[in-house]
Amino acid sequence: MSFNSKYHIDVDFEVPKKLQWYYAPAFFGFWLVLYLSLVNTQMNHMPRPLTRSDEASHPNSFIAQRAEDTLIELTRIGPRVVGSMANEESAVEFLRAEVAKVESEMSDLIEIEVDVQQASGAYMHWEMVNMYQGIQNVVVKLSEKNSTNENYLLINSHYDSVPGSPGAGDDGSMVVTMLEVMRVIAKSGDPLAHPIVFLFNGAEENPLQASHAFITQHKWAKNCKALINLDSAGSGGREILFQSGPNHPWLMNYYRNVPHPFANTLAEELFHAGYIPSDTDFRIFRDYGGVPGLDMAYIFNGYVYHTKYDRINAFPRASFQHTGDNVLSLARALANAPELDDTAAHSEGHNIFYDFLGWFMIFYTETTSIIVNVVVTLLALLGVGISIYFMCLRSGCSWKGVLLRFSITIAIQFVSLILAIGLALLVALFMDGVDRSMSWFTSSWTIFGLYLAPIVFGLSILPALYLEKTKRDPLGLGFRIQLFMHSHCICLIVIMLTLTGLSIRSAYLIMLCILFDIVALIVNLVTKWHRKAYLFAIAVTVCQILPFVFFTYLCTVALVTLMPMQGRSGSSTNPDMVIAALVWLFSLMFAGFIAPLIMFFRKTRTIVLCFLGITILFIIIAVTNAGFPYKEKTSPQRYSLIHAHRRLHNADGSTRIDESGLYIYPQDRRFGIARDNIDAIGEAHQVSDFCDEEMFCGMPLYNHRWNKARQYSMWIETSESPEIPAEYPMLVLQDSSELETSTQRRFNFTLAGPSHMGIFINVKNDAQILNWSFNDTLIREQAEPPYMVYFSYGLDDSPLEFTIDVEKTTSTFDTPTLEIGIGGHWVTQDITAIEKLSSYINRFPSYAYIQGWVGTYETWYF
Repeated sequence: MSFNSKYHIDVDFEVPKKLQWYYAPAFFGFWLVLYLSLVNTQMNHMPRPLTRSDEASHPNSFIAQRAEDTLIELTRIGPRVVGSMANEESAVEFLRAEVAKVESEMSDLIEIEVDVQQASGAYMHWEMVNMYQGIQNVVVKLSEKNSTNENYLLINSHYDSVPGSPGAGDDGSMVVTMLEVMRVIAKSGDPLAHPIVFLFNGAEENPLQASHAFITQHKWAKNCKALINLDSAGSGGREILFQSGPNHPWLMNYYRNVPHPFANTLAEELFHAGYIPSDTDFRIFRDYGGVPGLDMAYIFNGYVYHTKYDRINAFPRASFQHTGDNVLSLARALANAPELDDTAAHSEGHNIFYDFLGWFMIFYTETTSIIVNVVVTLLALLGVGISIYFMCLRSGCSWKGVLLRFSITIAIQFVSLILAIGLALLVALFMDGVDRSMSWFTSSWTIFGLYLAPIVFGLSILPALYLEKTKRDPLGLGFRIQLFMHSHCICLIVIMLTLTGLSIRSAYLIMLCILFDIVALIVNLVTKWHRKAYLFAIAVTVCQILPFVFFTYLCTVALVTLMPMQGRSGSSTNPDMVIAALVWLFSLMFAGFIAPLIMFFRKTRTIVLCFLGITILFIIIAVTNAGFPYKEKTSPQRYSLIHAHRRLHNADGSTRIDESGLYIYPQDRRFGIARDNIDAIGEAHQVSDFCDEEMFCGMPLYNHRWNKARQYSMWIETSESPEIPAEYPMLVLQDSSELETSTQRRFNFTLAGPSHMGIFINVKNDAQILNWSFNDTLIREQAEPPYMVYFSYGLDDSPLEFTIDVEKTTSTFDTPTLEIGIGGHWVTQDITAIEKLSSYINRFPSYAYIQGWVGTYETWYF
């Protein structure tokens, strides 16, 4: 066959006939079966949990049943809130008793030292001063007898829980895992070149107070050179390693040898970017102690996290085995790691790390990643160039003709990417606009139709129309489809280089996508299959199997993690936008090189339009009761609620506001779904309506998250006063004294009240705070008032004493100088025993979970 151009060239290429349309379902079915049989199966694959009967044959192994039995006993204590008898006495006694059991079984080669720390301190936590008094840590040092090594491995988890939650997953599961790891190491007499410090910290939920107390004040803190931090944002499943180092890549040399690896740089960067509405003690050890380490947490079944449903029956025994095997392996390895003797010498930059289906780990440094990304880019450009050269050679089309077609396909592909994300976001906006966001919250399968289907439609419709309009083009169908794949490769190269330039390490994902496309391209060029459309398509399909499996695996992990979190991420943003963007990003990787293969089927446009039809069908389903997002116990809707009494005073001591009401903090976007129930209680006012008139809106805001969420929070005045179980918080001005000049004065206060209080401070009449006895960061950095101080205490309930130094240069101290508000929170009570509070909670729908307590708020001028 020949084709006339500027030169007469003999060409040899196949002009393929399109496959019948009814083969398309088999094509899509292949990828679906691959996902269900491999990805979905491996996502849920767990090791066989060992029982007590296995202990004789596995004397040096982690026994899951032991950990489970221990967790049953721990959760029987009930919610372990800082300041409660359950947390400060019962839990501490429980831990000491469990450590005593370990001592009774341990090898003669091992020795144990136990210390119960009680500490007070303060530090900045985001926009508020975080202050604690008399909180506790149970600290256990495990070492070889007569060891003189002063470089320790630290393993941390927390035994306290949020109000109302038994805390089985968060973080009782990790506490008992540590106890079982300690038992196995102590009993087996394993060599320990470095002692291991097991920190059972008693105030993480406050947040992060006990870890600050340990790393800044404990006698063993300066000896801790590496860290394994264990936490939870779910209940069971596999624990993910989502933070490493920082700047200590040697740690991954040890993690890669754990039996069940599960780790990803993407998770680390999402966490650092603030997409995960949680924090861990890892940050405290890193920022205040400079301790490098590994941060691991449960992320599956986040629906029960921080609720009363976080019970032992929601936590599978196999999860203990998975985590226990990994932590035991890590503890043994790091306790004997020579790097602990001089960790500073091994600080070499960030890592890129990821597992493949939990089978093995891959990791390398950020510097290596940049080199790899550049090399892959050059190889891809070279491969695309060679492919285009052969297209010119074999088709008879001129260079200019092929390059013109390539330019057109690049433009179409770029617009298709924009169209795909645009359609997904349009669906997200529509669902939110008709108040049907989060329809996937319980029924995750709806994501396929709501977001994946419009993305596939957006990626395919313009190429399908273009190829249909140019079906008589002298450049064969196979070559034109290859041009679309090359165009997608070029788009990905641009994205990868942009991410690399922004130092986003997750650019490795795009690199892998491009790499496997290069492999397929090389195979096709070497075998000359690029001339034969269907052989070319088979090579592409085979080479896309691994990336499809890997990227759908990561996408599933990301969705399983982020979907429950949207139920506690606040009301300010549309969660469907997050899901749409996430599915689009991963679709570029697992479907970007597969979607063009649809063009080999007859009735391509009809096939592509089917995805649009699927989208419309799923939208219809989602707006009906089938798309209702919540289920009692398994996926509840969250609200925080305070039955509070607030009393605000004028400068002359008179009272301007004296009322009781309900402060309602909805934690997700769909709070309107319960509006009828809320309106039945009373007239609801937006909390933000009060913010211009009153300091911090004149409300008992629990912490800085509540302050951020005030725009969507509500206040309902009630005729019934809350059942406050003790005296209201008492703020007393003990004295005020002149400092260096008459324009400067020190105010000396004492404060007594419940175990959790908010202190809100503002200045009046041109006053300026020079200093205070709290953490001085806000003053030193000249932050604008008003200020928030979060204060809690454990065992030590003595009144808090604090001073504030103020200067006034344009007015005298005869006029008000300070406005101080005190919020009191009785979070340690059993809310079922508070009749009035329970009656309000019972008015909410059955699918709602209410975290509630009683509180007060009072302000004074000084």
